[in-house]
Amino acid sequence: MRWCGRACLKKPLLILLVSIGLTVFGAGENRLAGQPADVPSWLAAHVGEGDDQIARPVLQRARALYRRKVREGAVRNACYFAMDATRPNGGEADTAGHRFYVICETDRSFRAIAAGHGSGRKLDGVADFANGRQCARNFGNALDSDLTAGGAYLTAEARPSFKGYYRRSATEDAELIRSFIQFDGEGETENARRRAIGGHAAVTLKGMCLRRDPNSPHADRAGYVPFGHRVDYVGGRSNGCTSWSASDAEWLIAQTKDDPTTLYIYPESADIAAVADAVTAGRPPSSGGAYWNAACLKQIGKPKFWSRAKLEPLLVDYKRAHPAPPPKPLPLCSDQ
Repeated sequence: MRWCGRACLKKPLLILLVSIGLTVFGAGENRLAGQPADVPSWLAAHVGEGDDQIARPVLQRARALYRRKVREGAVRNACYFAMDATRPNGGEADTAGHRFYVICETDRSFRAIAAGHGSGRKLDGVADFANGRQCARNFGNALDSDLTAGGAYLTAEARPSFKGYYRRSATEDAELIRSFIQFDGEGETENARRRAIGGHAAVTLKGMCLRRDPNSPHADRAGYVPFGHRVDYVGGRSNGCTSWSASDAEWLIAQTKDDPTTLYIYPESADIAAVADAVTAGRPPSSGGAYWNAACLKQIGKPKFWSRAKLEPLLVDYKRAHPAPPPKPLPLCSDQ
């Protein structure tokens, strides 16, 4: 065997050091680019704060939740969902309102769609935690608060619900059956089922009356069915649920039927506190590593999280002091 000595050892050692250096440099380059090292390039192209993009912290948490649930055996769906409730709301034609994301890494597909946030409520003389249509300022997880709660969710069963009939055309009526996807949460969102938090189409019936139709499978004992005019409120607010256009809701329900997946909604209470502290101190949230959509932060001033411990007692007292009147029976339609 030929003796090599130090001269021969230098090359392997140099190769090893260069290899380590390139690895470290590459990892640093990924960090400087603002992307986790394992985000594929096709998905990284969708990361950002522009229209139809997903903010980096939202994607990171959504991916982490999905991978954890896959490891736990809770999810086999090839796609996962995310929502950035700090972005502006908008209708189907308003790309700025596209803040709900469907990510399917196996198929290399990314889709951004419109979604509504919780309206909140204004309790006269008690508390005002109502949200505007475009930007949400108030968040929370209290029962009956009608607020969006950020955090981890799993999609569960979908339940169809008959809402009534409406006039589809001058000669044709149609029934409105709206499906609701139940969400199950954990941590701050663990009471999602008790709050009846889920996803559904942003469509309802207004101006309800009773029309006689004894042949309808939905007719009551007297042979009447509810009838109204259809209202699509994409870009509107919900009672704390996530709402989509009718076509998007149909597609999403089909994606999760008997095949649950994860949904991560941003922001959580800690994010809200960090941004609020930064605003109070006169600093941009990004200086401390926090994230909020700049356009909405300018509009709302400072976000606020209403905890269950603080808000639920107020809601209980308010409900006791202001009992809801009994529901009025629907009037007969004018053409009856």
